[in-house]
Amino acid sequence: MEAFTKVAGLDQVPSGAGITADGGERLSGSQSIGIVGLGYVGLPTALAMHNAGRSVLGIDISQKRLAEIRDEVCDLTPADCERLGIALADEERFSVSGELSRLAEPDALIICVPTPVDAHQVPDMAALKSACEAVCRHARAGQTIILTSTTYVGATRDLLVQPLAERDFVIGGDVCVAFSPERIDPANTAFPQEVVPRVLGAVTPRCAREAQATIATVAPSVHVVSSPEAAEMTKLYENIFRAVNLTLANEIAEAAGVLGLSAPEIIDAAATKPYGFMPFHPGPGVGGHCIPCDPHYLLWQLRPHHSMPLVERAMTGIAQRPRRVAERAAEVLAKRAGRGLEDARILLLGVAYKPGVADIRESSALTLIDLLHDRGARVEYHDPLVPVLERRGETLISVTDPEPGEYDLMIAHTLHPEHDYGFVEAGTSLLDCTYRLPGRNEHL
Repeated sequence: MEAFTKVAGLDQVPSGAGITADGGERLSGSQSIGIVGLGYVGLPTALAMHNAGRSVLGIDISQKRLAEIRDEVCDLTPADCERLGIALADEERFSVSGELSRLAEPDALIICVPTPVDAHQVPDMAALKSACEAVCRHARAGQTIILTSTTYVGATRDLLVQPLAERDFVIGGDVCVAFSPERIDPANTAFPQEVVPRVLGAVTPRCAREAQATIATVAPSVHVVSSPEAAEMTKLYENIFRAVNLTLANEIAEAAGVLGLSAPEIIDAAATKPYGFMPFHPGPGVGGHCIPCDPHYLLWQLRPHHSMPLVERAMTGIAQRPRRVAERAAEVLAKRAGRGLEDARILLLGVAYKPGVADIRESSALTLIDLLHDRGARVEYHDPLVPVLERRGETLISVTDPEPGEYDLMIAHTLHPEHDYGFVEAGTSLLDCTYRLPGRNEHL
């Protein structure tokens, strides 16, 4: 691609370096910031940038999302909820809009749009392609453009560098382009983005300096790698690491159960080792934007050329986990009540993809509900953060005050912190997929 792309200063970016301005070259840090996509990554990033003193323009094509932001009804941490109120009151330095023509206004643009997979686990890059096309169409000289969405290796060059070059922009001269993967963990108040180091890979050294100055606004440090591709691969490796280890934790938990041992006890004991071990915990499945989706971007890209059997096996295990929960539910019902799933009344405790969030994207609970319905069960749910749920054209409403005696089986899927589950009485027929509730419950 470099054969036809105009790139200024192709000397190598020093890998692992913290970039600072030197040699007399201007280092702007981009005083005004445009955030493209105001979802679970974009909105907290916009609020952090505003809190750090930058002028922020948030762009999102969803009028529904813009209305949620203006009405302050977003799923945010308490700190970000407070920041949102402050930002909305600051009309001079904070605004949100659906007008793509305004992409030319900010000094820097940070692209934060979702990159899911489809029903066949093939990357769905429609939102990413659309956002990058809009950015390239409205880009102006002097801007720094940073992609943060997890994607395949080479996407930054394909979707940003090449189209900008076709507009006769010199990369590293007229505009700067970089990739810096997001590291936001929703509901994790222990690690807000201001304390999490960031990785950055840029097209030229000047691109790296300009992008670093922008990202450093909301990160304690920036680890610069040699290229956008290295940064893209870094993000994929991070989430593949989690996927593989979560699959292993599920298998170890089931093995412990077969041997009559407590999986949490085994994991906690192993975690006392100060080196060579990192605890991962079993559960009913994984969800959200990252783990169920991101590894497939690498598997999809490599499939014609290279196999990754360990990763493929891990992703198969993740995909099949809800089916294992449904099978285990049938086993518990047969053991406890001498019956099958047909016409059984089941209450699912929690449908969000992780504790502490209202987000149901890719939640394994959704697949589990469908599997149980397909086997004739009558499924209800209790989730204080998700009051309404749509499945297969049916509207399900969270049961506010469950009566355990009314159900043949309760399945603990997602337990939210600071929520009282005292209604789960001793002796209740319970399949605890979280391994967190006290008592001698059934587990996976």
